[in-house]
Amino acid sequence: MKSMEKNMQVLSRAVLKKARADADHVLDEARFAADGVRQQAQQQADAEREKVLEHARQEAERIRGQVVAVAQMEARKLTLEQREALLDEVLAAARQRLPTVQQWTDYDQIVGYLVREAVTQLKADQCRIRADERARQFLTTDLLAEISAELGVQVQPGEALEHSLGVITETMDGRRQYDNTLEARLDRQQEELRFPVHRLLMGESL
Repeated sequence: MKSMEKNMQVLSRAVLKKARADADHVLDEARFAADGVRQQAQQQADAEREKVLEHARQEAERIRGQVVAVAQMEARKLTLEQREALLDEVLAAARQRLPTVQQWTDYDQIVGYLVREAVTQLKADQCRIRADERARQFLTTDLLAEISAELGVQVQPGEALEHSLGVITETMDGRRQYDNTLEARLDRQQEELRFPVHRLLMGESL
């Protein structure tokens, strides 16, 4: 009887030992699994954080690029506006100085050139030439005859120009004309002059 009790005790201890061992094994596996889950969760969290940070960096770079682009555009716009303002000032000053051209020593040659160009551009068999008072002094009968023979156009003097400098040619019926006054030439050449004037304003040589 005592032997059986002893055997039962031994068996009980063995069962408990095995149970504890199994329980410890299960706990170890649980801890390992939990560590794996925590590690995987940490890796995912790190990956998500890096993804968020990278997105934030890209967004910040995009915004910075936009700000820089806008600033550059504004700077170019301001520069162009300043150039245009300076160009307007230069052209306005040129218009104010136009009357002085009449006092140039070669104004007679300038008038001859203006007449020839205006007659050619009008493209008529006959025409009248209107000119400012100073220019009319150079439109002699000999000069008009010379231009008529040279260009094959019958040319005669017309009325004086009251508010412009240079010449205007017109057909005999007055329906067509070519304005070759100094003011009109400056207006026509404004776009052509824009680029070289800009270069001069920037300190560049032509």
